[in-house]
Amino acid sequence: MAEPQGVLVADIPLSLYLHFPWCVRKCPYCDFNSHALRGAVPEEQYLDALLRDLEYELSVAPVNRPLTSIFMGGGTPSLFSGQGIGRLLESVERLVPFEPDIEITLEANPGTADGANFRGYRDGGVNRLSIGVQSLNAAHLKALGRIHDPDEARRAVNLARAAGFDNINLDLMYALPQQTLAEAEADLEQVLALSPEHLSYYHLTLEPNTEFHARPPPLPDAEIAWSMQEHGQQLLADQGFAQYEVSAYARDGRQCRHNRNYWEYGDYLGIGAGAHGKLSGPGGITRRARHKHPRTYQESAGTAKAVQDDRCIASSELPFEYAMNVLRLNDGQPLQQFERRTGQAATMLATPLAEARRRDWLAPDRERLQASERGRALLNQLVGLFLP
Repeated sequence: MAEPQGVLVADIPLSLYLHFPWCVRKCPYCDFNSHALRGAVPEEQYLDALLRDLEYELSVAPVNRPLTSIFMGGGTPSLFSGQGIGRLLESVERLVPFEPDIEITLEANPGTADGANFRGYRDGGVNRLSIGVQSLNAAHLKALGRIHDPDEARRAVNLARAAGFDNINLDLMYALPQQTLAEAEADLEQVLALSPEHLSYYHLTLEPNTEFHARPPPLPDAEIAWSMQEHGQQLLADQGFAQYEVSAYARDGRQCRHNRNYWEYGDYLGIGAGAHGKLSGPGGITRRARHKHPRTYQESAGTAKAVQDDRCIASSELPFEYAMNVLRLNDGQPLQQFERRTGQAATMLATPLAEARRRDWLAPDRERLQASERGRALLNQLVGLFLP
C-alpha cells in the first residue's frame, strides 16, 4: 500500500475503540452517545453487529498492523456478560492480530458490577478495568444521577481485585453541585484509599445537549474549583501519582496506553454506535464516524450505511488537530513527530510556535512541542494559536 509523503503508516500505533451505547439511566451531565436501556440488553445481536462492522472497516481500510490497545467504552459495557465480551475479543483477534502485550480496557459502572462477569472479563482477555466512581459522597452521587451508592463503588473495586485485575482506573469528578473544598478533598482521599493504579480526576463541565446544560445546578465558583484542582493535584503527587495529561494521573508504568495513543496522534478504528475512528493512509488522514442510534447502527452494521461521516482532514487543519491532542500531554512530543504523524512539514508550525514562545506558553526545549506550566493553565488559548 502506498504511503502518504513523510508518513510511514506501519510505524503508527493502531488501537481499537468499541462503543456500547446503553446505560441503565442517562446521567444529567453526560454528553456521550448513551441511551437509557428499555428491556434486556440485545447482547448477541449487538456483538454480532460490532463484528460485522469491524469486518467491513477492514475491507475498505486494510490496516496491516497489530492492535496495541482496545478500549470498550460507553454507555455501560459492564451491562454485557463476561462470556459475551470474551467471545467478542476472541473474534476480534481473528480479524486483527494483537500485540503480545496489548492493553485491553473495559469501562464498568459500580451499579452493574458483578463478580462473575468481572471474572469473565478477565478470563476473556480484559486486563484493565475503568470504574466510574465519580464520587464517594451519597448526596453528590444522587445529584449526578448515578445509579450506585458509595458502598457499591467500594464493592466494585473489591470485586475487580478478587477477579484478578491489577490495573484499575477510577473516574472521579470535582466541582460538583454545591460541593465544598473539604468535600472534594474527602472524596479524593477516600478514592485513593482504594489503591487504584490510575486516576481520571476531572472538573465537572456543563456540556451542550445535556440536562445540566439546560437546567444548570448550583456549582462552586471558579476560585473554589481552582482550589479543588490545586489541592487535588498536590495530594495525588504526595501519594505517588504523576500527572501525565490534563486529567490523567498514574503510578509508575500505569499510564493508559490507549488514551496516550489518541494524544500522540496515533491511529484507531472506531467501531460501534456513534464511534469515531482515525486512520492514516494513501490519501492522507481520514476520520469516520458511525451512526449514533443503536437501532440504525445495528441494522446497517457491515455496510457503508453504518458510516454517517467520512472525511479526509485538510492539510491546513492538521497543525490544530495535532496540537489539540499532543499539548494535552505534560511531556508533549518531539517536533519531528508532527512530520511522521501527518506527512506535513514542521515549518507549518512556525508561526504559532513563535507566538506561543513569545507568550511563554511553551517549555524551553525548542525540539519539543510541549506546554509550559503557564501554557497548561491556558491550554485552550495555546491550542487556539494553531487554528488555520
